[in-house]
Amino acid sequence: MNFQPILYVIGLLLLALGVLMIAPAILDWATNDPAWVLFAESAALTLLFGALFVFANRPSGEVELSLRETFILTTGAWLALSLFASLPFVFSTVTPSYADSLFEAISALTTTGATVIVGLDYAPKGLLLWRALLQWMGGIGIIVMAMTVLPLLRIGGMQLFRSEFSDRSEKVLPRVSQITKAIFWTYSGLTGICAMLLLFAGMSSFDAICHAFTSVSTGGLTNYDRSIAHFNSSLIELILMVFMVLGAAPLILQVRVLYGDYGALWRDSQFRTYLLLFVLAVPTTLALFRWWTSSLPFLQTTRQTFFNYISIMTTSGYVSADYDHWESYVIVLFLGAMFIGGCTGSTAGGFKIFRLKIVYALTKVQMYKQYKTHVVRIPTYDGQEIAMPIILSVVTFLTLFFLSFGLLSLAVAATGLDFLTSISATAGCLTNTGPGFGHLVGPMGNYAHLPLSAKWILMFAMILGRLELITVLVLFRPSFWRK
Repeated sequence: MNFQPILYVIGLLLLALGVLMIAPAILDWATNDPAWVLFAESAALTLLFGALFVFANRPSGEVELSLRETFILTTGAWLALSLFASLPFVFSTVTPSYADSLFEAISALTTTGATVIVGLDYAPKGLLLWRALLQWMGGIGIIVMAMTVLPLLRIGGMQLFRSEFSDRSEKVLPRVSQITKAIFWTYSGLTGICAMLLLFAGMSSFDAICHAFTSVSTGGLTNYDRSIAHFNSSLIELILMVFMVLGAAPLILQVRVLYGDYGALWRDSQFRTYLLLFVLAVPTTLALFRWWTSSLPFLQTTRQTFFNYISIMTTSGYVSADYDHWESYVIVLFLGAMFIGGCTGSTAGGFKIFRLKIVYALTKVQMYKQYKTHVVRIPTYDGQEIAMPIILSVVTFLTLFFLSFGLLSLAVAATGLDFLTSISATAGCLTNTGPGFGHLVGPMGNYAHLPLSAKWILMFAMILGRLELITVLVLFRPSFWRK
């Protein structure tokens, strides 16, 4: 196995990360905050190691990776970026230990949004901007990975998504490099529009920029301990809901809309299911039921239900109300939404609606065969036959997803945490949502007071969920490392 191209690519990514650290350093320097030194030192170390990796491993020709090397690079890049991204937290005093610093960095890069920092209202602006930048970078990173790397690795049926995306995108942009650039500019454009609207809605320019970064990336880290409840603004919540929904929708389809194919989003059955069922029908029903069974005003119930449900469904993790004290069926529904997540090809986490629809197609055919044994029916997705390798891939992913959830929940519970905290913290990290349930990790809590061992387990869960499980788990097979 040749590690040279792997280290070369990781070196390039570290150089980009080091350059990104200059932005919060300039912000702190401009505001006379001595914390700028932390970012200057972190940037210097990151750029140094990045340059060493690049110059020591520069290939003579084009970078070529085998399938096994691609697996290693995918996980290795995320780990390396997390290690160096944690340096500003390590050098500061906002996180009490190295484990907490690494937890914050991994949470930001994987767009999980689980935080261990207490007193965000008074934290240095540079660190707040750094958390937002990491989430923004992690969001665009997972989209590019979902469309270029994961389909090649044949993970969780992604090859079907890849073929569909290629077939429908060639007429607009013929090359993957062009599509990647278009996605980047679309992603950046959405971020800019979101920031301007939030500024118009009453946020400060700094808050508007940070929350634009973390809403389009469906990350959910905010600058305040009370999250979005700090602003108490229905207009701000409405703007954030729109961009959370867009962030959890397939970005390649949004690119096609911008290129003149205005029906691209609506023609996609994954997006229609996502929008009509999970974004509109479910929260509307839930809001009406909560209003009918409580004495709360209709508008208040609707506003709180829609915002917090969409935040969970898109795996953003923003909070506008303490839903921990809502009815028990709400928690069950929120947990289910957390597992489902957004669309494939988006910044959202979870099982993804794309895979859910494939499982539904398989179940429908299997149930039909129970009473029509002589009829041959083939499962299809958007009119396209689902091949057996894709079926096996999705079923394997589903099995590993819930097996990982069960084992990780058991491991977290073994650290001494109660049942609700264990399963909700694991679900929040594995699905990259962030907040869980209960007084510790619930909507008005955070992960600061969890045992150190639980934090290490949850860090693994965040990486595992962000990289679609198999990418990481395959590295633990001894046969993977044999020639």
